[in-house]
Amino acid sequence: MNKNSCIVVDDEPAAHYVLVNYIERSTDLQLVAQCYNAFEALEFLRENKIDLIFLDIEMPEINGMEFLKMLDNPPKTILTTAYSEYALESYDYGVVDYLLKPISFPRFFKAVQRFLSYNTAVSPQEEEPKSISIRMDGRIIDVKLSQIDFIQSFGNYVKIVTPSQTFLTASTTQQILTQVPASKFIRIHKSYIASINKVIKYEHGMVQINNTSLPVGITFRRELQERLANK
Repeated sequence: MNKNSCIVVDDEPAAHYVLVNYIERSTDLQLVAQCYNAFEALEFLRENKIDLIFLDIEMPEINGMEFLKMLDNPPKTILTTAYSEYALESYDYGVVDYLLKPISFPRFFKAVQRFLSYNTAVSPQEEEPKSISIRMDGRIIDVKLSQIDFIQSFGNYVKIVTPSQTFLTASTTQQILTQVPASKFIRIHKSYIASINKVIKYEHGMVQINNTSLPVGITFRRELQERLANK
């Protein structure tokens, strides 16, 4: 199997230790270089073509964002940083994910899967669905995904809430979660799935969608913060 070539660019040896360990555990990646500053990375990229950069932002002399701006056609990039304030700017430079340190392996794995999905040509049959089909009052109803604000567990049923209507169907949040695209929806609580693009505000453990406030479970907060930074 052909592996995707990658490099690590970070001024901290401890960060290299973690990422190299994770990369070695991935069957889809091959580490071809370790760089400890932007100058080393620029020199390597002049002579080599790679598929993916794991890039720190806070580095001396030339930081990660300045480094990306210097590249005419930057490879796909996963940012690895302790800071989130650059997130919006970063997506102009081929960044496919934004990992906040300390990085767990499950979160690293998810970022790599997102990178792989960017590299996979999507056929018309594999395009993301535009709606979800549910059974309500004995009928099959199609609900447009773009209309959904959030999905809520309601006993043996699930409520699918839109600005104009609430749909009630016999299902579970886990079953619904498998039917909606992960790029647009995120589980924020054992009882709630939110449309990531509909989140207006997140603070004090709550998200606001339109005029509704929803709780965010402790185990879901880190990923939600990262996803919101990626919007």
